[in-house]
Amino acid sequence: MLVLYLKMKPARVHSWNVSPEEAAAIQINLRPKVKILPYDGPINLLGATSVAFDTNNDIMHAVVCVVKYPEMSLKEQFGISQEIRFPYVSGLLAFREGGALIQLFHKIEKEPDLLMFHAHGQAHPRGFGLASHLGVLLDTPSIGISTKLLIGHHTELDMEKGSHTPILYKDRSIGTALRAKEGVNPIYVSVGHKTDLTSSLRVVKDCITHYRRPEPLRLAQLAVTKQKTGQSIESIKSSSQTTLF
Repeated sequence: MLVLYLKMKPARVHSWNVSPEEAAAIQINLRPKVKILPYDGPINLLGATSVAFDTNNDIMHAVVCVVKYPEMSLKEQFGISQEIRFPYVSGLLAFREGGALIQLFHKIEKEPDLLMFHAHGQAHPRGFGLASHLGVLLDTPSIGISTKLLIGHHTELDMEKGSHTPILYKDRSIGTALRAKEGVNPIYVSVGHKTDLTSSLRVVKDCITHYRRPEPLRLAQLAVTKQKTGQSIESIKSSSQTTLF
């Protein structure tokens, strides 16, 4: 019996070893590749990411988790620790984290239907945050979820869980501020790639349990915290496999 393992491979590639000026130019060049359209396909698996930095030792830790939807059970997780190779520059997070995350997506065995990034998508100075950037490179529907605004503003939210309001920038909507937990600061949802704001908001709401972060991102954050403290992250592999014959 021949067993075929499905691993995500980038549909597009570019160098990550670039200057900040070259990085911004790459964003501008790739931005027209973003597709904004309703996501109405099935969702069985969600991919989620988290990255933590040890700036004292110039090390970054990155994790990708694959979560069963809607059960929110963890199916796979992979982590990597490596030298920080790009400086912190506002708006260029993809060039600081993207190379490591692409390596991890290449390891997973079951391709997620949709990706969640702890980063912005369209709510970005050039409309091309990490969630859009990696969504385009992987050619996979993606959503950006952040706990801080990079650009734009919004009106005051009601305090109850589930209240939301548009994020506005230059008189247009670039995302949604969502109260994921009553009485707690909102999270910021924006389109990454191959979805729209209505679809993104629906999926994010479905993934919220008792915490501020959607459950897939919370699981990824727990994993990267574990990795940062030197604990091993063992991959959890689904028992199901795609076979030929």
